Amino acid sequence: MNNHIIKKHAYLLIIAMALLWTSCKIERIAPVTESQKDLTGTWKVVQATRNGTNLVPLYDFSQFSIKFNAASGAYNLINPVPFIVDVDGKFSLDDPQYPYKLTFTATGAQPVATAFNFPIINGTRQIIMTFSPGCAQNTYVFTLSKSN
Repeated sequence: MNNHIIKKHAYLLIIAMALLWTSCKIERIAPVTESQKDLTGTWKVVQATRNGTNLVPLYDFSQFSIKFNAASGAYNLINPVPFIVDVDGKFSLDDPQYPYKLTFTATGAQPVATAFNFPIINGTRQIIMTFSPGCAQNTYVFTLSKSN
């Protein structure tokens, strides 16, 4: 009887070791490559603030849009409003996969960089940029949404 109990425990030990050995399989997970951020298209203002004050009820942004062409690196302002730049020109991202800065170079002007976010909010890709044109004590935050 004692021999029977030892055999039973030996079988259980062998089964437990086999389960442990097969359960410790190392999985190889390949890192996912982040896609490049594409700004191509026409973007309209959906929210604008200055020093935390909502500007949308105070100023008509409905006619303003900015059109980015990633292939040429150009942007066009349609019906310009007070913005980080006031004429058409070129743009660039500091990193095409993980951008933190968007740089505008208006025709005939020096480059101007702005903090940049590219989140998806409620299923819609948006551009959020923070800038201070002229007076450093005024901080503007524009949120743009793709219109096409």
